[in-house]
Amino acid sequence: MSIRKGKNYPYGIHVKDMKELCAESPIVKMPAPKKVYISMSQHIGAPAIPVVNVGDKVTKRQLIGKASGVVSANVFSSVCGTVTAIEDIVTSSGLKMTHIVIENDGRNDEIFFDNIENFEPQTIIERIRLAGIVGLGGAGFPTAVKLSPKTQLEYLVINGAECEPYLNCDYRLMIENTEDIYKGAKYCAMALGIKKIIIGIEANKPKAIEALSKYDDIEVVVLKKQYPMGSEKHLIYCTTGKKVPIGKMPFDVGCCVQNIKTLIAIKHAIDDNKALSSTVLTVSGNGIKEPKNLRIQIGTPLEDIIEFCGGLTDGVVKIVAGGPMMGKGMIGTNSYTRKTNSGYLFLTEKETNSEQPSNCINCGKCAKNCPMRLMPMYIESYALAGDYENAKKYGAMNCIECGSCAYNCPAKRSLVQSISMAKSKIKELKI
Repeated sequence: MSIRKGKNYPYGIHVKDMKELCAESPIVKMPAPKKVYISMSQHIGAPAIPVVNVGDKVTKRQLIGKASGVVSANVFSSVCGTVTAIEDIVTSSGLKMTHIVIENDGRNDEIFFDNIENFEPQTIIERIRLAGIVGLGGAGFPTAVKLSPKTQLEYLVINGAECEPYLNCDYRLMIENTEDIYKGAKYCAMALGIKKIIIGIEANKPKAIEALSKYDDIEVVVLKKQYPMGSEKHLIYCTTGKKVPIGKMPFDVGCCVQNIKTLIAIKHAIDDNKALSSTVLTVSGNGIKEPKNLRIQIGTPLEDIIEFCGGLTDGVVKIVAGGPMMGKGMIGTNSYTRKTNSGYLFLTEKETNSEQPSNCINCGKCAKNCPMRLMPMYIESYALAGDYENAKKYGAMNCIECGSCAYNCPAKRSLVQSISMAKSKIKELKI
């Protein structure tokens, strides 16, 4: 057993975590829906290319979308059934994405990979690539690419912080699927040639700390409850003491960071020969009648999830995909689960802010609390003026969009949205 206290970083914020709504609710397996709508864009990079046609019969975990490049990922059917449509659907996020629609026929057949003959690094990485595994903490970067750095790394850092309010899926997995996490971490370490494995867990998760501390070859680092502790750069500093310079990546300081759900998917791909076809997420907020932690098939309609959780209360004013800090507000329930979903929140008026923004009062709170030490008020001002060169000069591209600035803004400015828009424009204009 190896447990130590992590380093502190001096900035960031403290938010009410609201995890008590379903923190002690075990993960429940939701029955597969009558139809699944499986997106070909469930990862960073190029969309997968459909390899089935309308009318085809498919089996659970059959390849239906093939990766179209190095930074892309395979997509698999999550049910047995018939392909009824391949169409572009405008989801509740406002984006148009190609989906393969499969009508579930109720069969329980599954397709499995062949057993792995050896556990050489390239064999492990190839299985992870084949299984369509991506970063399941939200970013969706193809894991096989992440496990192929050009330099030798020193640390595998497991992100067990789960600092977003309301969300409990990683916490439940750390308690309920501890051995799967351990095995997945060992396979990652083998692929990278790393001997040092560290897991950072916030201090408000004592059961998870106890569960993971039984392994002698994993060091558990107890982190201060602070937002955004789950950010890669802050997690690396607090667990290893290494600072990732601006413009650099974790591998530049000898680290690879992996999410809890990603490690479990790796274990299933290697030990159980299973492609990625389901995920675990939290459904919470005072706007849902029965908050739950669910294991669901990828492509499940949000409306089916709402029904399974008892329906909505009368007071719902906002639906969020993800956590309340970094998640995205939704314009309706026309949404289908993807690999990277961590949760759906149904929030009441008491849980949200409906005040109209006023002019900036120059209080400096956004800069004081920014974990990246930026000046959000200046970046927003230049972004709204269309001066993207100065927005970049003041560090727009270094913003991690954690929402700390907007959370503390007395004027209720939409700082994150403005900065995110500036980042998109800087890329578009190649500034």
